[in-house]
Amino acid sequence: MDNDTITKSQLAAYKPTTAYVGTSWAVMLVGILAYLFGLWNAQSMLLNEKGYYLAVLALGLYAAISLQKTLRDRAEGIPTTQLYYMISWAALALSVVLIAMGLFNAAGLSLSEKGFYMMAFTMSLFAAVTIQKNTRDEAQINALIAPIHSLNVSSAAKLNHQESSESGKSLFGTVKSRIDNKD
Repeated sequence: MDNDTITKSQLAAYKPTTAYVGTSWAVMLVGILAYLFGLWNAQSMLLNEKGYYLAVLALGLYAAISLQKTLRDRAEGIPTTQLYYMISWAALALSVVLIAMGLFNAAGLSLSEKGFYMMAFTMSLFAAVTIQKNTRDEAQINALIAPIHSLNVSSAAKLNHQESSESGKSLFGTVKSRIDNKD
């Protein structure tokens, strides 16, 4: 094999492992469930305060996933509007500011409780971003491998690497455009 080919097994090597995907889901579930369990058992919080922290978590999760997707789209040359990009950043920043302000001003919570909520919040956001990335990686690898099955054996062994004009594209974007151009 020469240096200008990519095989199906090399593409599959970019797919996240089952252990990594499972761990990402487990971390998100633990983070969200711990956060919710903490809210459920918080006896010093009123119901409206619990609702505030729940809404901040929901906003943070959505904003983190949306921002990660937008950043990935931009990196792969998929058009995104500047407005949506800025809204994604603003929503993520707002969720972090809201949780920090809420915990800072929560007089009824001990320092360890405040740390617990912040830790569960950040852990959940990070895991949500990782899950979105894993999901997209798996979908792209499957989309790239599927056309290989329909190609004949000689062309399946050779998928050209990116040319210098495609240097801004990701591996996935480059290989996909090469497959599409062969059709």
